[in-house]
Amino acid sequence: MKFYRTLSLASIALLFACSSNEQKETSINKEEKEEMKIELQDPHSYSKPNDAAVTHLSWDAEVDFENKIIKATATYTVENKNNAKEIILDTKNLNILAIMTNESEAEEKISLDKADPILGSALHIPINENTKTVSIKYETSEGAAALQFLDPAQTAGKKHPFLFTQSQAILARTWIPIQDSPGIRFTYDATVKVPKGMLALMSAENPTEMSEDGVYTFKMDQAVPSYLMALSVGNIEYRSLGPETGVYAEPELIEAAAYEFADMQNMVDTAEALYGPYRWGIYDVIVLPPSFPFGGMENPRLTFATPTIIAGDRSLTALIAHELAHSWSGNLVTNVNWEDIWLNEGFTVYFENRIMEEIFGADFANMLAILSYQDLQDEVKDLTENGRAADTRLKVDLEGRDPDEGLTAVPYDKGFYLLKLIEQTVGRESWDAFLKNYFNTYAFQVMNTDYFVNYLNTELLDQNPEWKAAIRLEEWVHQEGIPDNIPVPTSTKFEEVDTQLGNWKEGTASSELNTEGWSTPQWLYFIRSFPDELSQEQMSSLDETFGFTTSGNREIQSAWFEKVLPNNYAKADAQAETFLTVVGRRKFLVPIYKAILASDAGKERAMEIYKKARPNYHSVSTGTLDNLLGYEG
Repeated sequence: MKFYRTLSLASIALLFACSSNEQKETSINKEEKEEMKIELQDPHSYSKPNDAAVTHLSWDAEVDFENKIIKATATYTVENKNNAKEIILDTKNLNILAIMTNESEAEEKISLDKADPILGSALHIPINENTKTVSIKYETSEGAAALQFLDPAQTAGKKHPFLFTQSQAILARTWIPIQDSPGIRFTYDATVKVPKGMLALMSAENPTEMSEDGVYTFKMDQAVPSYLMALSVGNIEYRSLGPETGVYAEPELIEAAAYEFADMQNMVDTAEALYGPYRWGIYDVIVLPPSFPFGGMENPRLTFATPTIIAGDRSLTALIAHELAHSWSGNLVTNVNWEDIWLNEGFTVYFENRIMEEIFGADFANMLAILSYQDLQDEVKDLTENGRAADTRLKVDLEGRDPDEGLTAVPYDKGFYLLKLIEQTVGRESWDAFLKNYFNTYAFQVMNTDYFVNYLNTELLDQNPEWKAAIRLEEWVHQEGIPDNIPVPTSTKFEEVDTQLGNWKEGTASSELNTEGWSTPQWLYFIRSFPDELSQEQMSSLDETFGFTTSGNREIQSAWFEKVLPNNYAKADAQAETFLTVVGRRKFLVPIYKAILASDAGKERAMEIYKKARPNYHSVSTGTLDNLLGYEG
């Protein structure tokens, strides 16, 4: 039997009340909403949604762990908007077995274009004014980029295999033929068959217990774009954390995960108080095996998360706040294509920071903001030195390139600081009112940079010419680098670290530094502030005192490796190799491999580790690392 959670009567009443309020707030903008017609143009999709679009997907699938493929039939409800003669879907390395329209075998010619290495192939299916549905029977290919099939040895339990998907940015087309663009939204339902003794979950209404026959049904009534399609299958357990929140993980991790994410319901409540109701019903997190390439992925109703945020002290849960914030910025109001990704990520970092401020205080949020500024400085410097200065703009040109190249720190951190600048210029009260109305007005719609800038000016900045002059919006959005009016905060907690750093640089022994009660952001700031050149004596003393090499906090451990590996600190070599072999999070892998490349061991050592570790990595990570290391295996 399948058990699905339902909202309490109180929660339902709250949603109805919020819905009523939303109608009052958004009615003011009704005329503007009707006039807003953003062209659904996407350089990374073959689909022509202005002519014909998918509005609903029914997906019937079987997960084949033995052959590491998915066998499925996808049935689409089609809206023919412009008397179109065909509907075009994005595909990549799919084995198409049969296609039917209106439940009859397609009679007219169906064509599959020659594959582009980035975009894959356009699938052209003839339709007419009477076409209501299109069905495609297909199989994924072995090694499909979105899918990672893990052997039991790659999981925490070591007994059962595991599968997870990662569709962002344009990988959904490798496991479902789809109009693979963030600007195209559809509802879906699914029936998924998996081996008995395994739980299947999707970015939808989910079970909390295993079914006896391995068959699961799913429903997502809110329209979502393809990059938010997600599936995970494994030996998974569930723990409730609150009326709207819960966590899934392998049995070996479930208790640690439940402890780590105990503040999740509080985060949801805090977010709702800031910017309006959470509209997705349930907010759950699944902790995936360590090969997951990102910190988190904001799949609706079920955030995918890396186990590297389980530190045992709840110190890395800003990532959960980030993915939760996406339920408004990104999932609710979505960038029309990947060139506008700052509208997803910059807003989300800002929202994340506000959640953390409400829960842990302004000084904690300021520490996170300062670390964000450091990340932005490093990214801008690296991009500029590598001939990619144009990618330091918020509105980035990605035509002809893999959209994954736009996922730098720029849309996240530069976007965050632009919004922080606006807040400080116009005042928090006015800014919060603007954001709340923005999310309500454009809920379940798309947004691009030009429309947002126009909306921001019309609804807020035109009220005061001094605001516009102070912000310099055009410079932030369309020019390279970091504007000099960036509002970097200060932190008394980091001032404490600076004092101890000064003492250490003047000769105070590591063991005599006053670090009692330091939080993870303080430790990261401390490590990042070390000079680039460190002596063996300095590194050994720091390590013996603070245990950085063997730290259970992956953020701290990674930051330490970045500093000491280029200085040939041999005592960290074994732990660094273990880290790289086990962890697949790209955020950590790239700088650690770069640190090894900068050491005396150099490329030979980096390649030796990579060849062993690469089978554990998702394609998102190997795509970046193959280029970094010159791997051609």
